[in-house]
Amino acid sequence: NLCFHHFFLSKFMIVRTSLYDLLLPYHPSEHGSHHNHRYVRDCQPVTYGNVTHETWPADKSTDLPIVSTTVFVSKFPTDEGKPKAVYGHFTVVSNPLRTVSVLEPLKPGGCSRFYTATVQETDNLKKCLVAQNGGFFQMNTGRCLGNIVSNGNLVQNGKGIQNAQFGIKKDGTLVFGYLSEEDVLDTGNPFVQLVSGVVWLLRNGTIYINESKMAECAETQETGSFDKFVNVVSARTAVGHDKYGRLVLFHIDGQTDDRGLNLWEMAEFLKHRGVVNAINLDGGGSATLVLNGTLANYPSDHCSFDSMWRCPRQVSTVMCVHEPECVPADCSGHGNCLLGDCFCTDFWSGPACDTLDCGPSNCTENGICTETNCAQQCPTNRRRLKMTNLLLFLVFGGIIIRRVE
Repeated sequence: NLCFHHFFLSKFMIVRTSLYDLLLPYHPSEHGSHHNHRYVRDCQPVTYGNVTHETWPADKSTDLPIVSTTVFVSKFPTDEGKPKAVYGHFTVVSNPLRTVSVLEPLKPGGCSRFYTATVQETDNLKKCLVAQNGGFFQMNTGRCLGNIVSNGNLVQNGKGIQNAQFGIKKDGTLVFGYLSEEDVLDTGNPFVQLVSGVVWLLRNGTIYINESKMAECAETQETGSFDKFVNVVSARTAVGHDKYGRLVLFHIDGQTDDRGLNLWEMAEFLKHRGVVNAINLDGGGSATLVLNGTLANYPSDHCSFDSMWRCPRQVSTVMCVHEPECVPADCSGHGNCLLGDCFCTDFWSGPACDTLDCGPSNCTENGICTETNCAQQCPTNRRRLKMTNLLLFLVFGGIIIRRVE
């Protein structure tokens, strides 16, 4: 076991008098695997060769609804023999290239400013249909952790950190697994969305937790902390995909060491519901789900103003499901975007509302079309007179054109 035991377990988990439901895979000051990409590649099962991640073509359907969220209460077996009830949400997203964004906390640039914000506060930026907390962060500083790409912008380079990743490429390819720094910085088919988790739950439909423990466990570790992170019940979140290339967001309510799911149970649940690849995202008190701007889950952090109540935590990145975006998003400034289509205004036309067409006022070769009409009066000459005096007579069986001089 590569997770050496150097510290006491009491440092890892929540103290019951604390306001925060902490669920940490690493010591707060040492987040991330210390292994390099070559180690992960060489130590993975030989069946995967040299490839340390999986790709899948994303669904590109334009059918409605864009997103569907199912609320469930399921019974899970326990060692004590009495089944436990677990409450959560299972969200399926179509056309993720156009409908899913990784958002920085609060606003663009939030990671560089060490911002944290509730999921609802960040949700206001994009008016998400569904918003769920994303990657890990340092609670004492607010620093975002791991690789982050938001809407095509490289927010943070994780410098080859070997934690489970989820991303969407420019061509719509979904990517799950371990990435080298070169993979992250690829410009041929760059990432447009990317976020880091901890533990690859499912790889091609197979539970991959033991292999992830080998890849992601730090070399110096609190006693059992990574194993505890995997095995303890708690509130959890995950992102994955099904065989159709639809994205899956998964959320479970819970309280660390009291209720919820461990990672084995979550992986098994996802597997039996057709999820192919999935990674674990931030959980514990960070686990938050917002539907149409409204908090939809039961947070596990106590409120600072009164510990009797529960409040959503200020977190880092957010997984946002939104209406399909137009290209460009502002319809070239000449139209309104609705469900991924530009509806042009005035004399503008085309998919991007970037083609000027004066319609009935078209000046053909005798004027210049502008946003309001013809920029100059068409000259009165014989040619224009002939054009305007063309009479078309529609006759049964054909069209006769007669010119009047």
